[in-house]
Amino acid sequence: MTDDNSTNKESIPSFSGFYKLTSEERLKKIQQYIPELTNEDISILLNTGSLDLDTTNRMVENAVGTIAVPFGLAVNFIINEKIYSVPMAIEEPSVIAASCNSAKLTLATGGFKASTTEQIMIGQIQILDLINHQEAVETILANKEQILEIANRSGKTMVALGGGAKDVRAKIIETRVGKMVICELLIDCLDAMGANAVSSMAEIVSPFIEEITGGRVLLRILSNLTDLRLAKASCVILKDQLGGDDIVDNIVAAAAFAETDPYRAATHNKGVMNGISAVILATANDTRAIEAGAHAYAAKDGHYGSLTKWTKNENGDLIGSIEIPLAVGIIGGATKTNPVAQIALKIMRIKSASELAQVAVSVGLAQNLGALRALATTGIIKGHMKLHSKNIAVAAGAVEDEIEIIAQKMIDENKVKYSRAVELLTEMKKK
Repeated sequence: MTDDNSTNKESIPSFSGFYKLTSEERLKKIQQYIPELTNEDISILLNTGSLDLDTTNRMVENAVGTIAVPFGLAVNFIINEKIYSVPMAIEEPSVIAASCNSAKLTLATGGFKASTTEQIMIGQIQILDLINHQEAVETILANKEQILEIANRSGKTMVALGGGAKDVRAKIIETRVGKMVICELLIDCLDAMGANAVSSMAEIVSPFIEEITGGRVLLRILSNLTDLRLAKASCVILKDQLGGDDIVDNIVAAAAFAETDPYRAATHNKGVMNGISAVILATANDTRAIEAGAHAYAAKDGHYGSLTKWTKNENGDLIGSIEIPLAVGIIGGATKTNPVAQIALKIMRIKSASELAQVAVSVGLAQNLGALRALATTGIIKGHMKLHSKNIAVAAGAVEDEIEIIAQKMIDENKVKYSRAVELLTEMKKK
């Protein structure tokens, strides 16, 4: 890998057979390309003990321990001409493998192109008991500069770095309990996710809002529908890479199904979020906030549909794109507290929240391609079951070569069950 991250053939690392290596061998291979990954980092990952109880007690209430989730690496990613090995934390089999395979398909056309908008979050202030709602809206907008000045008193560090409250909006909404006015602060959170900062700014301006409108402020809280903080990615896959025109047409037809039918869209988007949420969790960002924003955005036009779009170009090649709200941070919160999250950022060589969002959204698009390709060809179960059968074999007590033998035997018999794995293991040990 060259210092400028150029993607000539000599600089792209080969990950052929990467899945056959031990965990330690995989990390040592990654270390060859990312010297910032220290032996101490590798030790933390291999020992899987990233959080001690003192730390967990500072993070959550009534802490009694932690629960481990597998932490793997998705390889073959080129995003905006930079090479990435992407940490993913997920318990579901086949997701990381599908992401790797899909990313590899994009290498012939330069990988993924990704971008983000500004890192703008929305803080909402609910105003009740108003006599004249339109007058309240006009008053809020007339006092915009003072509202921004008050809001930025609680975010001096963010403001000093160029962020902070940037604009004010106000609207009237009709609800089943009557009309209310919603004042919205638009806040540039830079490299922070910004939840606490946004809510704090909404809190600090509320007394002034009450004073100028004569109303009563109830809720003052951020919105997780961060439609001013979008991440986008696209890719092109040559039809020959996929297996020809029929496969491309099948993927496009499957995508059209998800665009139109909300029952299919829910599962389709779950697959997208398999990739995105795994990156979010690996960096100790807020998976629930990301999921909420994504699904709300999927329904932004009044119809719940697909987060991705797959079409065919004039050459018959497959074109994929995705646009999604993605409020992530690389500073503060659990990302700062959890050493594995810091290692994840180091492995990706992430320099900004915007870059992390671009990586996550690209992984989401890759994972979606993997799922659609499987559904349009052999079906989703085949690859998924192969990994699931190995998990069953391990649960039954199989080790080393026994795992592969028992897993394959169960697949051949179409009996991927714990009881069958125990029977096969018993038979092997007798021999």
